[in-house]
Amino acid sequence: MKTQVQNIFLVAITILALDMCVSGVRGAENKKPQLCQGNYHSEQAAKEQLAKFALGYSNLEQWKERAKIVREGILRGAELMPMPTKCPLKPIIHSKRRYKGYTVRNAAFESLPGVFVTGSLYRPRNAKGPFAAVLCPHGHWGSASDYGRFRPDMQRRCATLARMGAVVFSYDMVGYGDWRDAGWRHSRPKALKLQLWNSIRAVDFVTSLKKVDPKRIAITGASGGGTQSFLLAAVDDRVAVSVPVVMVSAHFFGGCNCESGMPIHKSDTHETNNTDIAALAAPRPQLVISDGKDWTKNVPKVEFPYIQNVYRLYGAESDVKYLHLADEGHDYGLSKRLGAYKFLAKHLDLSLDKVTNADGSIDEDAVVIEKLEDLLVFNAEHSRPAHAVAGDAKELPWD
Repeated sequence: MKTQVQNIFLVAITILALDMCVSGVRGAENKKPQLCQGNYHSEQAAKEQLAKFALGYSNLEQWKERAKIVREGILRGAELMPMPTKCPLKPIIHSKRRYKGYTVRNAAFESLPGVFVTGSLYRPRNAKGPFAAVLCPHGHWGSASDYGRFRPDMQRRCATLARMGAVVFSYDMVGYGDWRDAGWRHSRPKALKLQLWNSIRAVDFVTSLKKVDPKRIAITGASGGGTQSFLLAAVDDRVAVSVPVVMVSAHFFGGCNCESGMPIHKSDTHETNNTDIAALAAPRPQLVISDGKDWTKNVPKVEFPYIQNVYRLYGAESDVKYLHLADEGHDYGLSKRLGAYKFLAKHLDLSLDKVTNADGSIDEDAVVIEKLEDLLVFNAEHSRPAHAVAGDAKELPWD
């Protein structure tokens, strides 16, 4: 009898141990970072997720607590918490060209020692300042005639904003433009981490420029540039105004690793989606631009009401708007730019009069479309610094 009891006891202990082991494995699995990529949700599941989020807060203090958790989750998932030490920017600015109402120069700065963020710096011509500044990240347009920050519509947007009175910095995504020429690839692991860090340092760069008003910083971009826009606004309060274009969606999480290749949306401590992230900009002015032919088709009925409700908690619902173009597709076309110009003019104190024709239309014809080779920062006359980190470097100098 005693032996039988002992055997039963041993079996029970073994079963308990196995159960604890399995539970531990399950717990470990649940704590693993989780990626949410592409069309992660169905449209219905996205609606339900937003409804679940909304049940978690009913007043401003509760929302602020959620916002803190989500913001920390994004930074932790991007491996930017704690924030890396900021190195000197050591800006490189050269080759000034003068056009009607604006100038363009090629510019770069170091986001990390030897890691150069390259771009085009547009400034108002014959203006005194102080100036607002607008960051203009680009999306994943990669064909030879429609490429990165060199695209005609990018140049028109940046130059027009400069003519309106803003300092504008259009900068390359990792692996594009000057990065590509140095052997960097956009498919680099953890591109999201570097790209978000580059945007944070881009704020440092524009605020370091003469006569830039640090209280009037904005960001706007389309597609992958739209993702960069709402991510930066979410984690950096220095962004006073944001205009994410054709990217705010509750069911689509970005199709590239630079947007969703790190666990910024879900972990054991937080759960979010891109609509919830866009809401983190509240109460700062924000214009969400969407269209009817991509994943932003539901913005008027699904995404915008959620974001507006967060702004309502601040008493700032009039500072968030949407522009939905149901018959248009995935781009930053003229009608989208016109909406952005008006919104940015209002909230950054820019002058639409400087770019308005007698008939009331916006004049983009004064913009000179420059060749790609003229916009590159590093070339035969301006060589890449000897200490530049190679594109195939497996490790970057993160502190």
